[in-house]
Amino acid sequence: MKQKISQQLWRRAQETFPGGVNSPVRAFRSVGGNPLFIASGKGSYTKDADGNRHLDFLSSWGPLILGHAPTKVVKATEKALRDGSTFGTTTERELALGEFILSHLPFLGKIRFVNSGTEAVMTALRLARGVTGREKIIKFEGCYHGHSDALLARAGSGLLTLSGNIADSSSPGVPESIVQNTLVLPLDDAATFDEAIKKYGDSIAAVIIEPVPANAGLLLQRRAFIDYIVAAARANKSLVIFDEVISGFRLTLGGYAGRENLNPDLITYGKIIGGGLPVGAIAGEASLMNRLSPEGPVYQAGTLSGNPLAMAAGLATLKILAARKGEAYVRLKNIAAYLKKSFAAEVAPLFTARDWQIELVQEESLFWFSFQKSGEPTVVRSVTAIEAFSAAIYARIFHELLERGVYMAPSAYEVGFLNTTLRRRDIDFFIQALRKTIKNLPTRIREFS
Repeated sequence: MKQKISQQLWRRAQETFPGGVNSPVRAFRSVGGNPLFIASGKGSYTKDADGNRHLDFLSSWGPLILGHAPTKVVKATEKALRDGSTFGTTTERELALGEFILSHLPFLGKIRFVNSGTEAVMTALRLARGVTGREKIIKFEGCYHGHSDALLARAGSGLLTLSGNIADSSSPGVPESIVQNTLVLPLDDAATFDEAIKKYGDSIAAVIIEPVPANAGLLLQRRAFIDYIVAAARANKSLVIFDEVISGFRLTLGGYAGRENLNPDLITYGKIIGGGLPVGAIAGEASLMNRLSPEGPVYQAGTLSGNPLAMAAGLATLKILAARKGEAYVRLKNIAAYLKKSFAAEVAPLFTARDWQIELVQEESLFWFSFQKSGEPTVVRSVTAIEAFSAAIYARIFHELLERGVYMAPSAYEVGFLNTTLRRRDIDFFIQALRKTIKNLPTRIREFS
């Protein structure tokens, strides 16, 4: 793989940006080496500055459910740009996207667009506190809800990747006075949740969770646990917030809430609803949303909220996802099933003579490699259950796959994303690259240290 131009750009980047990047995980600190500079993408493939072509499972961390540069989305965005990139006023494009979302998600009453998932969650928490008059928030260990101060306590993959320890994954610069109102509980632990409700019940404004935690591994939760915390929170008169920045519009058009017929008080969205452009949203029952300014007293504002380019790209994307009775989701489900079948047939048998193995964890078009000791496969539902040796093995796999033309997330704690442009031949290419990679790796865990 040629890297001359990427390395030249990397040297310049380190003189320009802190750590050479504008978002920490891009720096390859977890896997070692220097990042590539991506120049273009089309469908399921990207091309870097040196001309190397890669099958891309990063998908810009999730929003590219239709692959890179889908024609209809590009055309819609170009049209919006010609009309004017931003006005700082209300536009028909934001109305069109808002109406489209609400018409397809009847469990929502109103929606407000913001500029990122972080901003959406920050607004949801402010709204919950404003409505309830309470201060404390319950979140769950390993769930990532953006980088606002109050939610950086034991958050997702970025902090975990840099610190290597979930107990240390909070940031300097966040005062104790800020995070003291954030109660961080373990996932899949109803007893501890009960204790927190019993001790702090009158102070808890909201319980926030990724119903499909996908920022520190793919930690699939039992439906019974989700049901339990929703019921207990409501009994305590605390709001329930689902962070569906990743799962919204990816699992199905209705996300987790729609698929499971669960109605939290508030839902935060991002990623896909901007079609690859920066966007976020908060949505919920109308009377609750009406507490936001200017109708209500809870303040929220954003000059670029409802930006015409993001609205146009998002609407074009969602129209494709909703077309032909959800044909796009059928395609995603089929390619996910093919990945599962191919992994079981071609990759799983390679671990018979090793003391470590990979479990392929999947939820619709999300997937993740969970590293386990051979003969001890377990369902990992909490971040503390992730094996300590995972990062070392994944780093080797990451670079071997990159050399073979497969781009994965540069962190053992991040998930992979499938898109609608993937074909069976792409999965075959991936599986064969993975087979060759594993055959080159040590058979014993201790040999990775």
